[in-house]
Amino acid sequence: MQGTLASCILLATGLCAMPDAMAQGGAPWIHDPSTLAYCDGKWYTFGTGGGGLISADGWHWQGGAIRPGGGAAPDVVKIGNRYLVSYSGTGGGLGGGHNGRILTMWTKSLDPTSALCHYTDALEVIASDGDEDNDAIDPGLLLDPVTGRLWVSYGTYFGHIRLVELDKETGARKDGTPVTDIAIDCEATDLIYRNGWYYLLGTHGTCCDGVNSTYNIIVGRSRQVQGPYLDNVDRSMLQGGGKMVIHAGDRKTGPGHFGRTIIDEGVEVMSCHYEADYDQSGRSVLGIRPLLWTNDWPTAGDRLREGSYYLESQRHGYALELSVDFVRQQVARQRHWGIDPNETIKPLPLQSLADVQSTWPTGPTGIRMGDYMFRPHQQWVITAVPEAGGYLSNPYFKITISGTNRALAISEDCEVISVPEYTGGDQQLWRIEQCTDGSFRIMPKRLPDAPTDNTEYVLYAAGDSTPILAKWDFKTDNAKWQLRPASR
Repeated sequence: MQGTLASCILLATGLCAMPDAMAQGGAPWIHDPSTLAYCDGKWYTFGTGGGGLISADGWHWQGGAIRPGGGAAPDVVKIGNRYLVSYSGTGGGLGGGHNGRILTMWTKSLDPTSALCHYTDALEVIASDGDEDNDAIDPGLLLDPVTGRLWVSYGTYFGHIRLVELDKETGARKDGTPVTDIAIDCEATDLIYRNGWYYLLGTHGTCCDGVNSTYNIIVGRSRQVQGPYLDNVDRSMLQGGGKMVIHAGDRKTGPGHFGRTIIDEGVEVMSCHYEADYDQSGRSVLGIRPLLWTNDWPTAGDRLREGSYYLESQRHGYALELSVDFVRQQVARQRHWGIDPNETIKPLPLQSLADVQSTWPTGPTGIRMGDYMFRPHQQWVITAVPEAGGYLSNPYFKITISGTNRALAISEDCEVISVPEYTGGDQQLWRIEQCTDGSFRIMPKRLPDAPTDNTEYVLYAAGDSTPILAKWDFKTDNAKWQLRPASR
């Protein structure tokens, strides 16, 4: 008996220690990551100390990226057919000083195996003397999509965050441009532009203390790139203001070093590092989360959780379901008049899978949309399939009817169907991404006979009852879905 109990305890301990299927794949260990950059079919991010991570699919990350110069907190931006990399040397209180330097260098490729991966000599563009009200460290690059001008923000808690314009041809400081103070009480800043607003993302709190780090990311916005940057209650970031974007959660502490990546219209992600991941021995890891926008303010979305859901079309609110006969529950209708106050109230069971499964077809079955009724043919389980690869923010998923192995799939004619058994084929795997408005787009990994993974066609409501595949269009609710926790 004792041996059995001990085995159970060991089993339970082992289960608790198992890696999370939804954890960022590979070996995503990095500190102070740059904004994600795409080059020749792969994703790259660079970190403090030189080097960085590479991913072929956006989900599994490994070391191997090359960035000469060492230093700290790099950033990268593509300008034309070249990549500008900026990083900081010394400063940050290292060695007791704040005499930091911001440097830039160019390369035509980020792929270390490419003949075009050759970095120019580093060019110093700004420096701090250790005594002034600034520490030249932690650069964040912005190529303004409106004006075409190039800017770098930099600084730490030691004084002000500053902004200066760079020459986008040389990467040097542009002649005659002033230095502007834009914030205090943060570091590791990044600038982005969206919908007429410039946003200053800053990292607030304490770093470099593992699970005790209090890092979080805040934001202010301005109509002008040089500020003033105000938060959601009109506090200036020059006075310590800032609206929260992301803080500790999901067993990870200390998010910092924001980066924004636009995947498609209405689909964006943010990158950062977490100072400590409780499920990765407390290591600093790369984090990628959906980026949501509400009233023109950014916030981090939650990573998609495995679990039971009903899939609600945003077009009308109907639920995705198997095309099977409706089976009535044999429950007496409760009268709404003449209620006996002494009658015992008791909960009713929901319809079970065993009540209806024998009436379902055994082969491939159509899919439709209908009123949500808690019924088994409307209950879906979303399960990660990390061995099938992934994309920025998630691995691929299978979507099956709860209690069965019946899977949502795409037929050879590109129709939306269910198949009796999940077999792991690409037409049974799904890419599920949260959009900037909080809805989701759902797309098959690959279409039949297609040579590459699908990035265009999504699950789409052609009418109130007919799901099809159609090209993604963020402007229509036909292309959007809500994932609602299933009530069983």
